[in-house]
Amino acid sequence: MRIRGARVYTKRGVFEDADINIRNGYFTSEEESDEVFDATGLLAIPGLLDIHFHGAMNDDVCDGTREAFQSIADYELSQGVTAICPATLTLPVSELMGILRVGASFAKSEHTGADLIGFNMEGPFISHAKKGAQNESYIIRANEEDVDRFLAASEGLVKIIGLAPEENPDYESYIRAVRDKVIVSLAHTNAGYRTAMAAFAAGASHAVHLYNAMTGLQHRDPGVVGAVSDSPWVNAEIICDGIHIHPAAVRAAFCLNGRERMILISDSLRSTGMPDGEYLLGGQTVVKKGRYCTLREGGNLAGSVTNLADCLRYAVRHMEIPLETAVAAATINPARAIHEDRLYGSIEPGKKGDVVLLRNDEDLTLAAVIKDGRIVVDHR
Repeated sequence: MRIRGARVYTKRGVFEDADINIRNGYFTSEEESDEVFDATGLLAIPGLLDIHFHGAMNDDVCDGTREAFQSIADYELSQGVTAICPATLTLPVSELMGILRVGASFAKSEHTGADLIGFNMEGPFISHAKKGAQNESYIIRANEEDVDRFLAASEGLVKIIGLAPEENPDYESYIRAVRDKVIVSLAHTNAGYRTAMAAFAAGASHAVHLYNAMTGLQHRDPGVVGAVSDSPWVNAEIICDGIHIHPAAVRAAFCLNGRERMILISDSLRSTGMPDGEYLLGGQTVVKKGRYCTLREGGNLAGSVTNLADCLRYAVRHMEIPLETAVAAATINPARAIHEDRLYGSIEPGKKGDVVLLRNDEDLTLAAVIKDGRIVVDHR
């Protein structure tokens, strides 16, 4: 396939006039002419990669069924998200292992939709004080044995595991023990700046949804947010749905951390793509009303109802994040963060032939999605 006429987001992080060639499902430098896709006037970006979300269309990965994984993968691809690394909730260890086993089986099988290339385990090693919408009944102390069990159950698909260091007295030894097996993130944590810095010095290298469910940046107490800024090897997720974070705080995060470390995530729930009403989240009831989703009991904000493509659009249209920066934060940055950039994240020879075509209008409207060199969505 040859995609002709588009402005292409290149590996240099800029848009250029170029053709895109795909052979046998992968980008190639050789000219292809057996099938020409006219993308005149469109913007071509790599397939998006969401490394932190829970579900959509009334399905959650923690339902632990192949049908749920399939439904979610199909929905994500329809929106331009061609690879996924969904997040698990804080649940009993045995239940988490069952979910991971089903996910590993699904990932290996032939299926439609987005590629399942990892898991981001938000719990169960988190803080009671910053649990957010997680079920605190299942919070446990971090331990290497459970990490090994999760990795075995997922057949190596677990990429990230969260940690609240302040609730784990020997957190530095734990991080050093597992850091070469899995990415340790600070997640749902009440840690102060010094504790967070010590965790990052020990080898933690990721922060789950920056600003949310963590200590914030204050001038005398910089918290986890300040520790992330002071640790240049740490990647930071951020939810740009217009609900979780004020646009000024989003812009500040990009300035503090630099565009290379910022990762757009959706944190979307099963209520994404669904009408207003009540839905389940890890055994708890959440209420979707418009663009908000909150716990019925207590009213805590409970994830988002916005997919990653729409988060990208919102970041550009309402938060003044440059398009080139936002695209990187939804493609190559997450791919690098979970060490999957050999095949994903940019349009260059040898990588999977996944392309999202957007109209060059104010809304960045979806025009088409190409997965493995095949047209799967065409709204031209």
